[in-house]
Amino acid sequence: MKQKSVLKQITKSREFSLVIVLIVLCIVATILNPSFISPTNIAQIFRNNALTMVMSVGMLCVLLTGGIDISVASILAFSGMIVGMLLKYKVLENTFLLFVLGCVIGIVCGLLNGLIISKGNVAPIISTMGFMYIWRGLAYVISNNQWASGADVVGYSDFGADGAAGPYIIIAVVFIAGFIVLKWTKAGRKIYAVGSNAEAARVSGINVDAVLIYTYVIMGFLSGLCGALSVSIYASAQPNMQYGLEMDIIASCVIGGVSMSGGRGSVVGTFLGALILALITRALPLVGIDAIAQNMVKGILILAVVVLNVVTQRMMDRANLERREM
Repeated sequence: MKQKSVLKQITKSREFSLVIVLIVLCIVATILNPSFISPTNIAQIFRNNALTMVMSVGMLCVLLTGGIDISVASILAFSGMIVGMLLKYKVLENTFLLFVLGCVIGIVCGLLNGLIISKGNVAPIISTMGFMYIWRGLAYVISNNQWASGADVVGYSDFGADGAAGPYIIIAVVFIAGFIVLKWTKAGRKIYAVGSNAEAARVSGINVDAVLIYTYVIMGFLSGLCGALSVSIYASAQPNMQYGLEMDIIASCVIGGVSMSGGRGSVVGTFLGALILALITRALPLVGIDAIAQNMVKGILILAVVVLNVVTQRMMDRANLERREM
C-alpha cells in the first residue's frame, strides 16, 4: 500500500509530466536521427547548454521571490570580457583566480540589482533592464574594439574544452547546492515565503529586503561564473557574447513549472525544464528542420510543454481541493 501511495504521488507531480516529455522527445528525435541518443551527443547537449543550466538555478531563486532579472546575459558578457582581456594581455592567466574574479564581478552586479530593487523599491523588470544596458555597454567599453581569440585564451580554454570535465562538474555542483539550499535551509524557506506573500513574510519576522538582496546576489554570482565559463567553453570573449541568453534561461524555468508570480517552483523541475529546452535546441537541426524555421518550431514546442505543465498543475490543485473538502 505504501509503495502504491508513493507511486501515486510521483505520477501526480509536475516533474513526472516533464520526465514523460523528455522521454517522448528522445524517442522521436532518435527515430528521426539514430545518432541523437549517442553518448557523444548527450555530452555535447550538456556542454553546449551549461550556461543556461547553471544560470537557471539563479533565475529560479529570483522568480520564486516574484522578481525577474533580464540583466544576466549582460553580466555574463561583462565578466567574460574582463576575463578575456586579462588573458589577452597576459595580466592574469591562472584559471582558478580568473573564475574567482568572474564570480566576484557577478556578485557586485547582483548586489547592486538587489539593493536598488529592495531599498529603492524599484520594479525588478525596470532595474534589471537598466543594468542590462549598463553591463553590456561596459563590456563594449572594456573590449575597446578588441576581442579575445582562441590563441589568447589557450590553456585557460582547456577547462571547458570538448571532453573536459569542467562544465559537467559545475552543472552538478550548482544543481546539488541549489537543491540543498531551497529544500533544507532557512534561507531557502524564506525565499519561498517572500514569493508566496511578501507582507505576510515581513509580519512573521522575515527580513524581506535581505532575502531579495541575496537572491539577486546568487543570480549575479552564477552569471559571473558563467561569464568565465563561457570564455573557457567557446575559447573566445566578445562584447556581444551570449546575447539574448536571458530568454532561454527564463524559458527553462517556466518549462520547469516555476511560477512567474513567485512562491512556486523547484530545482528538479528547473533542471528538467533546462534539459527539455536543450534537447529541443539540439534535436531541431539534427532532424533536418530548416534553420529559418527552427525558432518557430522551438517556440511552438515550448508553448506546448508550458500548456501541459499548466494543465498538470490545475489537476493537482483540483485534487488537493477535493481532498480538503472530504
